[in-house]
Amino acid sequence: MIAMTPQEVSAYLASQQRLIVVSNGPHGYPHPVPMNFGIDADGRLIILTFAKSQKVRNLERDPRAALLVESGTHYHALKSVVIYASAEIIGQGDEFERCREAFARKTQTVAAPGSSIRNQVDASMAKRVAIRFTPERVISWDHAKLGSKY
Repeated sequence: MIAMTPQEVSAYLASQQRLIVVSNGPHGYPHPVPMNFGIDADGRLIILTFAKSQKVRNLERDPRAALLVESGTHYHALKSVVIYASAEIIGQGDEFERCREAFARKTQTVAAPGSSIRNQVDASMAKRVAIRFTPERVISWDHAKLGSKY
């Protein structure tokens, strides 16, 4: 009754800025990290991160991840999407640039060429990788669908 349709999930994800990436940590504990994200034309979620980060190490060991996007401050307004996904780590090259473009389109992180912000971003890109998450299972809920039945 409260599950979102695939179209509602897509619209919801497009409207949100941040997700929680949960990877399997080195000692067996979940490793949750908030990240801004993009979405490519195939509906895969993309993050950019430093190549030496813990999440990259975790996903190199085990490419399974859970992604959580949530909103709402009151019970009747709670919305969430949980995505169980496989992660692909993409280093520098053409595919990385395609992921970077998809990320930038959604997050609006493109600065004018020659600007100091753009120069800082470009300089740090050499140290970064893209992680592309391919959804395997999606669970969603929208408590607004309950109306006053909760």
